[in-house]
Amino acid sequence: MTSATQPEPLWAPGPDRIAAARITAFQAWAAERHGAPADGGYPALHRWSVDELDTFWQAVAEWFDVRFTTPYAAVLADRSMPGARWFDGATLNYAEHALRAGEDPARSGDAALLYVDETHEVVPVSWAELRRQVGSLAAELRALGVRPGDRISGYLPNIPEAAVALLATAAVGGVWTSCAPDFGARSVLDRFQQVEPVVLFTVDGYRYGGKEHDRRETVAELRAELPSLRAVVHIPLLGTPAPEGALAWSALTSGDSEPVFEPVPFDHPLWVLYSSGTTGLPKAIVQSQGGILLEHLKQLGLHCDLGPEDRFFWYTSTGWMMWNFLISGLLTGTTVVLYDGSPGYPDTGAQWRIAERTKATLYGTSAAYVMACRKAEVHPSRDFDLSAVKCVATTGSPLPPDGFRWLHDEVAEDLWIASVSGGTDVCSCFAGAVPTLPVHIGELQAACLGTDLQAWDPSGKPVIGEVGELVVTNPMPSMPIHFWNDPDGSRYRDSYFEMFPGVWRHGDWITLTDHGSVIIHGRSDSTLNRQGVRMGSADIYEAVERLPEIKESLVIGLEEPNGGYWMPLFVHLVPGATLDDDLRARIKATIREELSPRHVPDEIMEVPGIPHTLTGKRIEVPVKRLLQGAPLAKAVNPGSVDNLDLLHFYEELARTRTGTRG
Repeated sequence: MTSATQPEPLWAPGPDRIAAARITAFQAWAAERHGAPADGGYPALHRWSVDELDTFWQAVAEWFDVRFTTPYAAVLADRSMPGARWFDGATLNYAEHALRAGEDPARSGDAALLYVDETHEVVPVSWAELRRQVGSLAAELRALGVRPGDRISGYLPNIPEAAVALLATAAVGGVWTSCAPDFGARSVLDRFQQVEPVVLFTVDGYRYGGKEHDRRETVAELRAELPSLRAVVHIPLLGTPAPEGALAWSALTSGDSEPVFEPVPFDHPLWVLYSSGTTGLPKAIVQSQGGILLEHLKQLGLHCDLGPEDRFFWYTSTGWMMWNFLISGLLTGTTVVLYDGSPGYPDTGAQWRIAERTKATLYGTSAAYVMACRKAEVHPSRDFDLSAVKCVATTGSPLPPDGFRWLHDEVAEDLWIASVSGGTDVCSCFAGAVPTLPVHIGELQAACLGTDLQAWDPSGKPVIGEVGELVVTNPMPSMPIHFWNDPDGSRYRDSYFEMFPGVWRHGDWITLTDHGSVIIHGRSDSTLNRQGVRMGSADIYEAVERLPEIKESLVIGLEEPNGGYWMPLFVHLVPGATLDDDLRARIKATIREELSPRHVPDEIMEVPGIPHTLTGKRIEVPVKRLLQGAPLAKAVNPGSVDNLDLLHFYEELARTRTGTRG
């Protein structure tokens, strides 16, 4: 939808809000110091940030007072993708910047972290205490022989100990990697075995949905299958004693020493993140200390408008990049809210209650949670004091138009709604939050600063107002420095640069509107292509899931051997609903009216549930492969799916259809 069909924004920031935004101050400062445009607002600033890439990132480093232990010789010594070399010659440390606010005696007693579990009681951790624990643990890691470049792993929920372990790892120049404890042993080993960690931080279990989940057997299996481990650190979340041969967390964090930060090269590995790994081993994505530091300072300090007076809450787990992004809130001196528990316990409104209790100013969640609240008739502003919340941000999947309207109506009319989109691959956003721009229903506000985001047609031509491939035509500092165990870089190149050499192709369908906003249509690698017209699955989900009977849906487009095209829609119904002729007719009518006749599925089938990745994204490509006749073992990596049993339905359906065709 472009300005022709959506001329009026849902929300626009007032003059006072624009004047107070940090991005406004940055633009004025960059105009004076670095030749940025003083006028023209955000569009002019964005154009400058991609046209003058070197100068923009130099300005970001100066504005946020990045501490280079060794100065850089050039901002961008090599612009090629992959292979860009940022801030050549510089050394620094991410953890030093994350803990910098605690150096100020006036702030040392303030809360750096607010920890909340399913009791919804708020437990603060001060900046002074966070620095002390990181200092103690970093010294103990060095005593254990951990050296720069060594991998440190965490099998941990979203608890303060996980943040301390990440920061201590970064302080010594180690490389952090984590999985959430709801991941099974095979899923964890698919990830950790690739990087061969020398230390494993682990809990004995976790609490979720009002129940305790013991993970001691899984931990024993991890220890047996990770021969590279030199130490295991036990965190007794459920109160059990440390198993034989494991170190106690309390013993490693009882010291009282200032943290010592190892200066490392700008492109030194900071952490390893993982792709969902639905069709093979997860990609082990390595991002750099300096690249993440600069990208997250820009994203959090300018786009999210976060500073020392803010409280930053995003519902996430340690198995998702948003956890790493959340911890980076410390870079801007912001108080970070860590919630460990079910997103909907004891009721669907749980996340709003946490936002109320922690006085969150920026609250981030998933589009799926927003739509679940809408379906459950949750009334946040009626039932909770959300007066501190300035922005509600969503990611994970595109926020449907009804989600925008619901947030506007049910949270606050003067609410900044930031639908954002990026990826684990860059641990950041390509497009999303801009505090000085209006919000249009169903649209992300704009491409992010320093991100040369374009929509390309199949021939590589940029298009406006049309669906195209999401591409980035200039490097970003947080793009992976490499994949682990990819010595010649071939897997990295094949993942992003095969379709358009030298240009990052992300794998999403997007539209750039004529007023600079961005619409996400879903993954292009699970494209729906009927009669030569490409369609996004997200558009269909948005229309179908508006119906009260539909809990969730999945649409697949299948090229058939005879040249035909079969597009089934699978629906998971709410309890008590029935997929009868009336509901089928209403589903088809809704899709036809809101989208087009071409979007109407060939068949509508009820399923017992929709399969997801471990981070909650619908699995489209493996289902398509199953329906094409691939055996389950080849169509999907079993360790990447939240409920493998749900895939047997599609496996059986493929057998039935093959028999019918035969």
